[in-house]
Amino acid sequence: MSVLEVKDLSTYYRRGSSIVKAVDGVSFRIAKGEALALVGESGSGKSTVARSLINLIGESGRIVKGEIVFEGEDLLKKSKEDMQEIRGKLITIIFQNPYTFLNPVIPVGTQIAEVIALHRKVKLREAYPEAIQKLRDVRIPQPETTAKKYPHQLSGGMRQRVMAAMAIANNPHLLIADEPTTGLDVITQDEFMTLLRNLKSKFNMSLLLITHDLAIVAETCNNVAIMYAGKVVEYGSVSTIFSEPSHPYTQLLLQSISRIDSKESKFVVATGNVPDLTNLPNGCSFHPRCPYATQLCTDKVPNLLEMENGRLVACWHPQL
Repeated sequence: MSVLEVKDLSTYYRRGSSIVKAVDGVSFRIAKGEALALVGESGSGKSTVARSLINLIGESGRIVKGEIVFEGEDLLKKSKEDMQEIRGKLITIIFQNPYTFLNPVIPVGTQIAEVIALHRKVKLREAYPEAIQKLRDVRIPQPETTAKKYPHQLSGGMRQRVMAAMAIANNPHLLIADEPTTGLDVITQDEFMTLLRNLKSKFNMSLLLITHDLAIVAETCNNVAIMYAGKVVEYGSVSTIFSEPSHPYTQLLLQSISRIDSKESKFVVATGNVPDLTNLPNGCSFHPRCPYATQLCTDKVPNLLEMENGRLVACWHPQL
């Protein structure tokens, strides 16, 4: 059974007199206990998908069509009050810059307790012991002492663990992690992702991981959706797509990674840039960067079609 099913989601922003098609017809599903990754370059629409799911897209943005079906109910039909109840309780998110989202003048333990008190309708002092336990769950040493500290007194890795503690405070069914290792050193990144995998297993959560780091995807996720210019261009199991990428953009992403287990010394640089979302090229948005592009690619937008091994690919000339 799917915990989340996104159907033909489109979210646009207004920039002056222009319309930014940040997310344009995106569909995917996440089963109970599954980890799905959204992967793509900056500007591909990954974070907008995450914010659309919890209705935090800002005043300049608007979900123009689609469905977000969470545990059988369309979130787009929910009231603002209903979404406030779901957000932070059933669906939670870890943002990429914890310092921005933690209150600098409130101790971190109190901030976690506030999340618990709000959604469980208990007093703050009743929620505080549970906040200490959540700090233990995210492997923060001396949680009683750390709980009394302010965000600026903690390292980047510790702040991200506090964000994780807040995210699991009410035992959510779906956790969204939006570039959770950005700004962390390599060792701290590895420690945090190990923690995230353990939390997912312990609390039986589904996970939507938004990242550009394919190594993290390979270690963490069951399925992956590759995004380009607001659309999903390839979707399937991590093992299938990583071993036999079909879309030229997926191939480009994988070829741009340096591998220590490969005898090939050549390092492929991903040339070109994600197109301006206010002025997308005709046809397939990737065709200006694609080595296999033909006139058909210039003229018509390819649909996301099912191929072998259950994968979905949006390409006129998939590489098999």
